[in-house]
Amino acid sequence: MPMGKKGAKDPRERVRKLIKAGKVKKKCCRSKSRCKKCPVLALKKAKEKLAA
Repeated sequence: MPMGKKGAKDPRERVRKLIKAGKVKKKCCRSKSRCKKCPVLALKKAKEKLAA
């Protein structure tokens, strides 16, 4: 799938775009109990959104 498309079908692709935009961190720091920029949480949310 070309990167220029709006709706990402793959949750990982969506998270990659968020990382590139600076909305999500590259790695999980685990220092906090899951911060708002956590890539693990972002992937979980993306999977839920795709399933819905």
